[in-house]
Amino acid sequence: MESEPDTIQERRREDKRRETGQWAEELCARKIVAEGWRLIARNWRVRSGEIDLIAMDGDDLVFIEVKGLHTNQGQGPVMPVLAVGEKKQRRLNRLGETWIAWRGSGLNFRNARFDVVGVLFSHEGEVLDYEHIKNAF
Repeated sequence: MESEPDTIQERRREDKRRETGQWAEELCARKIVAEGWRLIARNWRVRSGEIDLIAMDGDDLVFIEVKGLHTNQGQGPVMPVLAVGEKKQRRLNRLGETWIAWRGSGLNFRNARFDVVGVLFSHEGEVLDYEHIKNAF
């Protein structure tokens, strides 16, 4: 678990990071619903972690990890999907299995998959890039 920010500057960075993540999740949710997907859950949490979005894409149950990044964060414009490494993938797999065991019995789905969505924002908040990788891992 992450520690609390110690300084006002760290708190502002953390607030900006959360806000960026919320913008990216909202954009993704709107796009998938516009494409005909059924949104089932947002920010589903248990002690071991969180799944950003859960949706049905036809007969597929989809767990979506959304990463948002501003160009002024880090070392320049890097797509946020690169931040979903092996450790995060394993955690998301476990979370998906947990969600299915707890909540998935009422759904009729053929396959379950994990998608990753990356949204790159300009300093002013304009969407510079949107990448949706289906069946990412």
